[in-house]
Amino acid sequence: MKIDPQTLATEEDFGNDHLSASENTPLRVGAFDKSDEEKITDIKEHVHAIMDTLGLDLTDDSLKGTPNRVAKMFVKEIFGGLHPKNRPSASTFDNKYKYGEMLVEKNITLYSTCEHHLLPIVGKAHIAYISNGNVVGLSKMNRIVDYYAKRPQVQERLNIQIVRELQGVLGTQDVACVIDAKHLCVNSRGIRDIDSSTVTAEYGGAFKNEDRKKEFLDFLKLPVNF
Repeated sequence: MKIDPQTLATEEDFGNDHLSASENTPLRVGAFDKSDEEKITDIKEHVHAIMDTLGLDLTDDSLKGTPNRVAKMFVKEIFGGLHPKNRPSASTFDNKYKYGEMLVEKNITLYSTCEHHLLPIVGKAHIAYISNGNVVGLSKMNRIVDYYAKRPQVQERLNIQIVRELQGVLGTQDVACVIDAKHLCVNSRGIRDIDSSTVTAEYGGAFKNEDRKKEFLDFLKLPVNF
């Protein structure tokens, strides 16, 4: 079924009166009209039809539960970041200790899904920010990465969404994110290059300065010895 491009809504405002943009996940109008349970029921039927078309025997004990398992996984797990109800709260705190240098959290485990083939993207995200008076709990950065990763993604967009979210939370443009990830659409199909990975970056505010950018990248080279 073709979808009229004019029916697409932007991802974070979730309204009917907004134009889609490249940094937003493309969602159709009415994307959240159905409950999770209704979506699971519909997806289960579609997965059943796909497996049946492939010639699989869905009466087999090993396969008969697969459509339901896949449907629940799509809605509740790997695409759970599509629904705004799952957006993590990210309270900030006053930077009372007046820490003025960059804070870096590296090696955040990232699991996402390529929107072109619905195959896994697996890698690490590295985040840095410079406080302008506010700080955010360290685990909140992991949760933000996880939220935006749990949707059909393009890695460049994921980079941008993580940075934009933290800029909004912290009230500063001084946020950066580097992602290094393997795409199974490259590693397990097509060219089947198991060694290649994709590196993308988004730099905001002070991180556009070459010295700050280099400082951040140098942090990422530091070994973790414990």
